[in-house]
This record gives sequence, C-alpha cells and structure tokens, in this order.
Amino acid sequence: MPTPNRQVVLAVRPTAAVDAKTCAVVESELPDLIDGQALVKVSHLSIDPTIRTWMDDAPGYLPPIGIGEVIRSGGGGVVVESRSDRYRVGDVVTGMVGWQEYAVADEAMGAMAKIPEGIDLAVALNVLGITGMTAYFGLLEVGRLTEGDVVVVSGAAGATGSSVGQIAKIKGAGRVVGIAGGPAKCAQLIDELGFDEAIDYHSENVSRRLHELCPKGIDLFFDNVGGKILDAALANLAMRGRVVLCGAIAGYNDRSAAPGPANYTSLIIRRGSMEGFIILDYLARWPEAQAVMAGWLADGRLHHAEHIVDGLEHAPEALNLLFTGGNTGKVLVRVS
Repeated sequence: MPTPNRQVVLAVRPTAAVDAKTCAVVESELPDLIDGQALVKVSHLSIDPTIRTWMDDAPGYLPPIGIGEVIRSGGGGVVVESRSDRYRVGDVVTGMVGWQEYAVADEAMGAMAKIPEGIDLAVALNVLGITGMTAYFGLLEVGRLTEGDVVVVSGAAGATGSSVGQIAKIKGAGRVVGIAGGPAKCAQLIDELGFDEAIDYHSENVSRRLHELCPKGIDLFFDNVGGKILDAALANLAMRGRVVLCGAIAGYNDRSAAPGPANYTSLIIRRGSMEGFIILDYLARWPEAQAVMAGWLADGRLHHAEHIVDGLEHAPEALNLLFTGGNTGKVLVRVS
C-alpha cells in the first residue's frame, strides 16, 4: 500500500489570525522521483512570520499561496530515497519543504542544502538558518552597525531579535536595548542574552523609556514589529540614525491596526534613513555568515532557544504563537 503524504493546505484566506477554517489537513500520494530528485522525510518546520503574509492575496517578494496549495515554509529532514548525485540517503537537508510529511529535493533547483555532520537540525533552522542570517545581514550590512552605536531591537525575545541583540554586543555596540512583552522575557534579555536594558511594552511607555535609556538618541533601530513601536523609535532617533525594517508583525493579521508611522518626519529632521530588506538577497553570502556564527556558537558568545510544537496538524497554532507572544526563541514544529 503506498505511503500517504499528510499535508496542511490553505483552505481559505484569513482576514485576521489563522483559525481552524484557514487550513485543512489532507493526504496525497508520494510523487514518483525523476533523475536529479530525492525524497525528504520532513522532521521539522521553521515557523516564521512571513508565512502569514504569503496567505494573503497580495503582491510580495514571493507569490501568494494558492487555495488548496501546501502552506509554504522552510524546514528540514532526512533523505529517504534518492535519484540524485547531490543527495544521498541519510543526508540531513534544509530548504523550502512546506507543511507536509514528505518533500522533494531537486538538484536542478538547488533548493535544499545539506547540513554538515555534528550540526543539530534545530540549530541549523535557527541561528545558522534564515533566522540567524536575517539578524546577521540585517544588522551588519543593512544597518551598518558601528562600534559604540546605541542599538534598539523590537521583538527582541523572538528568534531574530534575540540574535540581533547578541550580535550587536559581540560587534561592539555601545548599548543594546531590547523591547519585549512581559517581565520574564525582559529578564531573559538581560540575564541570559547580554542586553544592557529591556523595555516591557505591556506595562511601560515605550517612547518615554527609550528617551530615558537612550538620552542621545537611537543610532540603529532594528524593527521586527512596526506600528506604535516603530513610531516610538522614530521619535527618539539620533542624528544620522538608521532604521532597519525586517518585519511588521503588528499589522500582519490586521492591516488597519498598523498605519504608517506618524513620526516619519524625524528622518528629515535628524537626517536619518529607513531601509527594508529581504534575506534572499544575501543567499550567495550565507556560507560566510554561517562560518562566523558557528564560531560564536562554539565559543559560547551566541545563545539560542527553540520553542518546539509537536505535530504537523498543530502548525497553524504554532504560527499564531508569533503574534500572541506565546513563544520565546525560534518556533519549530516537530512533524512527527
């Protein structure tokens, strides 16, 4: 009897948070491989905020997920069958696997990368994967971090934000301030990850606290949130301050909840700059960054955490954790 492939597909486009109607679990037959392809048994899914934007019927850097299509997602697993010289049975690979139990790696597309022996898959999907690469290139290339900079990070307890703050400290930032939700997350930023200060946006006036903690202004603001948090940072920008736009999670479930920043004129007054980026633009340079990050991991200067959700069918719930603040660190789904 053929092995079925359980998949989570987009049933209807969400207008707010993903709910039980958004996705459906279906089964399909495994595809017949052709030369140059390998079959991957998916073990982990990378849960990232951008997945929510792909569910909307709106233009973006990748096409929207079609109704009835498997939810697009990064992840990793083990090669269990191969007709490829590039992929051997037993290889652990990462790439765009989608929310399903089996995926196809195609050497012609070069979409999946083999993980070297000794590297844990969870780490490869976190600080050595798209999350860590986003932090590395966003901070150092787009943000042009300079030694002594006052750096502020929103969504600082999340996977990307926590890496950004640590890299900033490693590279000589003068002060690193994280914005997160709740006293436990704020304490973790300081006690475990080496941030200098933390602001609890649940209980504190963010703009006022930024003014107190950054009296000469913010040199570099790394934004994962948008909305009111971005506005508060713009109001406290230093002369020639830079804003890196990595994400705008405050508005992904409700576009009306995060209007354009009212304090954008600070960019004029303080001769500042605000730049967005897509990490795929740096794909060719990932190996150099991964080598650097691996060194920081080895010498204990870079810490990471994974929030594991078990079960393919719980992937939609895992995605919602990113918007409710229910996670600390990188959200991964353990497929089975």
